[in-house]
Amino acid sequence: MPFVDSHCHLDFPELAENLPDVLAQMRQNDVAAALCVSVNLEKFPHMLALAEQHPNLYASVGVHPDYEDVEEPSVARLVELARHPKVIAIGETGLDYFRLKGDLEWQRARFRNHICAARESGKPLIVHTREAAADTLRIMAEENAAGAGGVMHCFTETWEVAEAALAMGFHISFSGIVTFKNAKQIKEVAQRTPLERILIETDAPYLAPAPHRGKLNQPAYVKHVAEEIALLRGIGIDEVGRCTTENFERLFKV
Repeated sequence: MPFVDSHCHLDFPELAENLPDVLAQMRQNDVAAALCVSVNLEKFPHMLALAEQHPNLYASVGVHPDYEDVEEPSVARLVELARHPKVIAIGETGLDYFRLKGDLEWQRARFRNHICAARESGKPLIVHTREAAADTLRIMAEENAAGAGGVMHCFTETWEVAEAALAMGFHISFSGIVTFKNAKQIKEVAQRTPLERILIETDAPYLAPAPHRGKLNQPAYVKHVAEEIALLRGIGIDEVGRCTTENFERLFKV
């Protein structure tokens, strides 16, 4: 059963300069498709071009909460760019109180714009949250993120946070972090989340799973995330592959 990497950054230089090999490694490891996730609008055209050139690559459109000095995405601009048939999601968006400090109201306003754009465009959200779970969930509720649906990407929060997101109709996506020995909290969430609401991802070029931890990550390694989830749940890796691929296709309408 093929796998899908639901979140990676193939336009980042570390991967883009070796893209033919990255795509070949995907094929050799039964990774049928990958979603290339936008982090700013300046680099969006290049990322979209990658998706246009390869039938098994898709794109999102959005501006990451960590990026300060970039084009600020209006609702209208996001909706316009999301009309492209290769754009299947809005984001990544959300809140990050880990890297940036001080008055972060601009982050919250940007997040609200993305949620509105997702509802208007009919495309699901890719949500990033770090040390900001309470505000993330609050804004999702206030802006009716449930009306768009989406995924909590690279999930690292508690089961209670997962439960709240699931109640809004969101999926939970696990990265290579779930393979780390000390990631007990995330392993618990991977065991408890309904299988029909799980996605798998690499977040490449970051967060390579064991046994590649500390090295450059790539979509081919998403198989290791599936292996760990299968082990935690006591099921076969083929079942994890089938369910997470079907979940991806259903959520992103591909």
